[in-house]
Amino acid sequence: MPAKAGDRHRQGQSGPSGGKAVPPRPPKAVSRKRDEDVSMEAGDGVDEWAAAKTLVKPPDQLELTEAELKEEITRILTANNPHAPQNIVRYSFKKRAYKPINYVDQMAVHFSLNGNMIPKDSDEGRRQSIRLSTAAEKAPVETSAVTSEEAEIKDEASTGNTQAAGEEEAGGSGTAETTERAEAEEPPPSGVKEQKLANQFNFTERASRTLNNPMQERACQTEPTPYKNFSATANQWEIYDAYVEELQKMERSKEKEKSKAQVPKREEEKKKGRRLTSLESQSDDITKISKAAKIMERMVNQNTFDDIAQDFKYFEDASDEYRDQEGTLLPLWKFQYDKTKRLAVTAISWNPKYKDLFAVGYGSYDFLKQGQGMLLLYTLKNPSFPEYVFSSESGIMCLDFNNDHPYLVAVGFYDGNVAIYNLKKATSQPSYKSSANSGKHTEPVWQVKWQKDDMDNNLNFFSVSSDGRIVSWTLVKNELVHTDVIKLSGEGTTMQGPEGLQLQMLGSGTSFDFHKKIDNLFLVGTEEGKIYKCSKCYSSQFLDVFEAHHMAVDSVSWNPYHLKVFISCSSDWTVKIWDHTIKTPMFVYDLNSAVGDVVWSPYSSTVFAAVTTDGKAHVFDLSINKYEALCTQLVVAKKKNKITHIQFNPVYPVIIVGDERGHVTSLKLSPNLRRMPKEKKGQEVKKGPEVEIAKLDKLLNLVRDPETKAGK
Repeated sequence: MPAKAGDRHRQGQSGPSGGKAVPPRPPKAVSRKRDEDVSMEAGDGVDEWAAAKTLVKPPDQLELTEAELKEEITRILTANNPHAPQNIVRYSFKKRAYKPINYVDQMAVHFSLNGNMIPKDSDEGRRQSIRLSTAAEKAPVETSAVTSEEAEIKDEASTGNTQAAGEEEAGGSGTAETTERAEAEEPPPSGVKEQKLANQFNFTERASRTLNNPMQERACQTEPTPYKNFSATANQWEIYDAYVEELQKMERSKEKEKSKAQVPKREEEKKKGRRLTSLESQSDDITKISKAAKIMERMVNQNTFDDIAQDFKYFEDASDEYRDQEGTLLPLWKFQYDKTKRLAVTAISWNPKYKDLFAVGYGSYDFLKQGQGMLLLYTLKNPSFPEYVFSSESGIMCLDFNNDHPYLVAVGFYDGNVAIYNLKKATSQPSYKSSANSGKHTEPVWQVKWQKDDMDNNLNFFSVSSDGRIVSWTLVKNELVHTDVIKLSGEGTTMQGPEGLQLQMLGSGTSFDFHKKIDNLFLVGTEEGKIYKCSKCYSSQFLDVFEAHHMAVDSVSWNPYHLKVFISCSSDWTVKIWDHTIKTPMFVYDLNSAVGDVVWSPYSSTVFAAVTTDGKAHVFDLSINKYEALCTQLVVAKKKNKITHIQFNPVYPVIIVGDERGHVTSLKLSPNLRRMPKEKKGQEVKKGPEVEIAKLDKLLNLVRDPETKAGK
């Protein structure tokens, strides 16, 4: 009875809302709903959550320790197939032999699947279409049954509050509900897949696939190089004809050089349009390559001598601060040439335009060892090989660059000739040279100096020789014309000859120098140790005579700043500084060995350097120390070797030194040897020739003061 009343009550509730009578619920659905309610009340959901988090290991999983799990195993994959053959040989028709193949196919096929297409009209196509249609019909039926059950469960949930009496009745009939619950728990369908167990290791699985590169074949075929067989016999007349043809070509080239010197520039430009012969074209190609090769050679040398180049540009000796005003010379590059090993360096001169280029003359000071000479031009950018090489039949004793035309070099030889070399011309012979007919010297030429052009703008230079003549050479119409400026002859230089004849002995000039401001004034040093002050205007007498040294005067030069001061050195071991208005020297320095050369520095009026035959270089600065050299350093170590010449670079703090073995050594001056006046706070440091003149005048006044007081 209560159950029926409950059913009526349930129908009365649902009647007004739905408008239709709800059919009674099946017993299975009721028991399932009740079981869910009971489980929620008992708190079984917590146990289910904990059960989901338990780790389930597959039966075939390895048991690894913590150390084994943390161990990293690396594998390197390469594209090479280890099973590919490496010794495949093919026959080469070109070489006519079997040759191994360098390229081997490394691709390995691991999986291959060939697909196919079936026409719909065929029997197999109809069977597959029927199978697919039946499978599609079964799927909707299963899904509809599941949705109906879910709807019934939702209806039970909506009417759960009004079923208190029904629940009591259900507790009484427990056996019936258990039977219904057993019927509700149906086995799962066989088509459901098993859940894949999670991987228990501490790494993730990743997979990737790359595209297979398509196979390509590449081949090329070249035409064989053309070749031709040539054979000939060399007879006597063929050799003769070849020599005659070569001589004719040389004569033609000489004629062309002569004609180019006489023909105006316009006609030269017209002649350039003519076709070149085979020899001329080859020489042009070589000159094009030589320019690029020189640049490459300089780059390679700057890399090989990089440490020296860094010292040349940046190194400053910091230890000079603790040396009490003394300095040092840092050796830089050493210049040498194979063909000049047995020749001595007889002259050095810097180029006035290119500050890294200098010329070196080679010869011999020994009368018994006279032979050929050489003129080399080196640059600091390439110390391994000279830029220009000129050879001569006689030894070169002196040289000088022209200031207005830096490509012209005047040279004096041991045989008394003088010549002019033109660096623009590719010939190894001098462009202009004196001869016996043109009035050459009869003794070695010891010094040459360029002077200003004459009134007709002709090039002009002077030379001094042991024959006592000072000659002016002028380039007129491609020929050297000589003019004797003065002949050196002193008092008491006559000797008695046979039959009572009085023979006049001429002085032997060894060096000379022209005044920087007064063009006509110049000094001449002689083998007797005297220094003559001469003028171009007077060819028969001297302006003054200085009893300077006891042996030959090796060098004499005016100060580049002070107009009255000059310096001289001699083989009597002394260096002397003079005022040309006073016959006694201002300063005298004994260097304990024969002095080969002395030069003023271009940056200071009080700094000069000298070299002695014992292999030492001496650098003086009168403004710092009037009595001793600031630097005395051994440059040449060998006992049989001697230093012959020294020169300051006009821009860089570098000196170059030549010796008797044909070597030229470059040295860098330390800061103490080129010290400039210090800057004071609030005052600008005065620079220029006036400051240098005043600095030297101050020193000279200290020497002159006692004499002036005694004169008074």
